[in-house]
Amino acid sequence: MRTGSEPTTARSALRLRLWLSVWGLIWAIAGTAAFALAGRPGWAAACGVLWLIVTADLTMILRHIHQGSHWQPGRDVPPYRPPEHRHP
Repeated sequence: MRTGSEPTTARSALRLRLWLSVWGLIWAIAGTAAFALAGRPGWAAACGVLWLIVTADLTMILRHIHQGSHWQPGRDVPPYRPPEHRHP
């Protein structure tokens, strides 16, 4: 059931984001090493920056997973209740 409050009450698929971030981290590390060994410092730096961004995202994902069911609901956690009243 759509309530209209999805943008503020949406829940993220954190386990999927975790594995996608791990996959991105592996590729960023490999890209940094490969471009550094190939003598392409610009591309190695770009992959290094991507490595930092993915690491920060991975840290945030792990933090949200450890915060519990508010961020990572299980099958036994019901969705948020719809708003009681609508604004015009």
